Amino acid sequence: MSPNDAQQIALQFLIEEWQLTSNDQDWLTVLSARLIGESWYVVEIGVEGLPDKWVLQVYDTGECDPNYTFQSPVSTADTSDLDPFPEAIAAMLSTERNTLHPVSS
Repeated sequence: MSPNDAQQIALQFLIEEWQLTSNDQDWLTVLSARLIGESWYVVEIGVEGLPDKWVLQVYDTGECDPNYTFQSPVSTADTSDLDPFPEAIAAMLSTERNTLHPVSS
């Protein structure tokens, strides 16, 4: 498996996981893909202009580990940085950020 194969598998996994339209898919960018050992890649995917990223493991079998990691230094209190993005991308990021920084009611 090549790094490009791993990138495409990881992207496709996120697209299906979040049911993104073809227009929304264009907002996702592969930040890096690195081989770990001989049997799997770590692929980082983000949204251009934001510090958030998804970290996915792609195995040499072509499978993507469904237990990916989301990382973001951004608090959920202010979502104004998401205003310029399509609704699906903003909702995706907001939902993921809430898993890291839950807002108490």
